[in-house]
Amino acid sequence: MSAFYLTWIAVLLAGFGSRDQATVAGLVLRQGARPGVLLVALACAVVTAGLAGWAASLLLATLPPPARAVFAGLALALAGGELLLMVARRSPREPTNSLGALMLVLFAQELTDAARFLVLGLGVGLAAPIAAAAGGALGGGVLAGLAWGAPQVLEWRMVRWARRVFGGGLLLAAIILFLREFSLV
Repeated sequence: MSAFYLTWIAVLLAGFGSRDQATVAGLVLRQGARPGVLLVALACAVVTAGLAGWAASLLLATLPPPARAVFAGLALALAGGELLLMVARRSPREPTNSLGALMLVLFAQELTDAARFLVLGLGVGLAAPIAAAAGGALGGGVLAGLAWGAPQVLEWRMVRWARRVFGGGLLLAAIILFLREFSLV
């Protein structure tokens, strides 16, 4: 159960102000709060978290226990790097009314974002891929609902700084995990 809560909180922190959230918020600000946008965003959050959990279960079956911690550290480092380097656009340049196009864009953005790296890494590192996927899906759903219901929140300047601080924390956690796994600390 701790994998569920840990992943849920990590996804909430890593996903706040992310590219997919900015896309949903930008569409809502331009087109209004259409229920279809929320449903597509929720579906993409659940599917991508499920895919990350599925990948974690495959890796969990093949990796020996010492390698699981190293992989979890690598996933934390990738998530931290994504938070530090990738900046979300303010709003879509060419918004469309197509929910199918929105689904493809959100799916592509979420497949490689920090939140899904965390679901994958925590699923492997904590040996609980189903709980991690469920926590990731819940966190992604909350973030999608926030972007749809209160899109103006993502325009705050503090959002970028919070992402960078959390990204730095993830990189530090990855370094500590690597050092502990190789008995250097």
